[in-house]
Amino acid sequence: MAGKHILTYTGLKELEEELQHLKVVKRKEIAEKIKEARAQGDLSENAEYDAAKDEQSDMEKRIEEIEKILKNAEVIDEDEVDLNKISIGCTVTLEDLDYEEEVTYRIVGSTEADILKGKISNECPVGVALLGKKIGDKIEVEGIDENSHYKVLAISKNN
Repeated sequence: MAGKHILTYTGLKELEEELQHLKVVKRKEIAEKIKEARAQGDLSENAEYDAAKDEQSDMEKRIEEIEKILKNAEVIDEDEVDLNKISIGCTVTLEDLDYEEEVTYRIVGSTEADILKGKISNECPVGVALLGKKIGDKIEVEGIDENSHYKVLAISKNN
């Protein structure tokens, strides 16, 4: 995916920390595994060596991926989030009108999205429907089997 990667400041810091950990800690750990596997002799049938080389390859791909994201990052200043309408970098409390329950989501760029942590992308159907909405607005989100209906209860800055 070419273009900008939208990140919150928290997301930026998490990626920078992961990159630092991979470069400083993981590289040494994997190099040590490879060294130990080589010391066992014949590499052609050495499962530990193959596993360590695969792990090294995966790690280097992740380092490259993070570096590319950081190079093209557009960081949202969460202190400047307008709480009058929903935008990237805010937390939204909704009433799910179909299930009569409250749900809370943090709107983030697709790089940071993690539904299990309540972080939804500005590009997912719910995120798209929410952007620009105000407290009291109702939205309808098209689903696979049925549509979902929400009412915006609150817009806040991330904690």
